[in-house]
Amino acid sequence: MSVSIKSEREIELMRQSGRILARVHDELGKAIRPGISTWEVDALGEELIRSYGCVPNFLHYNGYPASICVSVNDEVVHGIPKKTRILKEGDIVSLDAGLIYKGYHSDAARTYGVGRISQEAQQLIDVTKQSFFEGIRMARQGMHLHDISAAIDNYVTPFHYGIVRDLVGHGIGTSLHEDPQIPNFTQKRKGVLLQAGMTLAVEPMINAGGWEVNFLDDGWTVVTKDGSLSAHYENTILVTDGEPEILTILE
Repeated sequence: MSVSIKSEREIELMRQSGRILARVHDELGKAIRPGISTWEVDALGEELIRSYGCVPNFLHYNGYPASICVSVNDEVVHGIPKKTRILKEGDIVSLDAGLIYKGYHSDAARTYGVGRISQEAQQLIDVTKQSFFEGIRMARQGMHLHDISAAIDNYVTPFHYGIVRDLVGHGIGTSLHEDPQIPNFTQKRKGVLLQAGMTLAVEPMINAGGWEVNFLDDGWTVVTKDGSLSAHYENTILVTDGEPEILTILE
């Protein structure tokens, strides 16, 4: 397995790609409300991405029909936007989005509550987000890839949530998915040695119930097997010789 090390020029392009995606996510988050359709969320996301002179990298990726993956409640990832799918008070919705800026990809996901949500749903969202930050504390030169995996697992497991095993994070750069794969649960092996210049998409997907998932007949949508809620939080990060740099977050 070969993990690419980005040059200074490439890192700067990845930073710019990430900054734009962070702005897109910020605008999408403001749009989430009861009564909006998942199709409208997708249309807004594509419009925002193109307004920055970028291309949505999910659109037509392996046949995916939209620019933003909009996954509601028990949908883990890859929900397909529809005009008939209307968000309602109490739902939670995960938005996974990415774009290409001058040949370089960025990828990030957020989970939002729609209107007022239950305490249980809010805790799931909060734990999923914090597990990302626990994981990337290990994302520094000299550590091993699976130190990230173990840190996420160690934080999430005491909450008795299910950590999705069928889907993992990944490297990112001139391709949306590069080596290495990044599991969100403890591994037996150490994984690759982390080096400055690696760019990674770290993305915990956490279920309120068990970890098992089903893949729907539409060929894309992944749902929790037990019908429990699921949350998703992701950023593109840069490994450095010190603290990791989060490329897809507003400063």
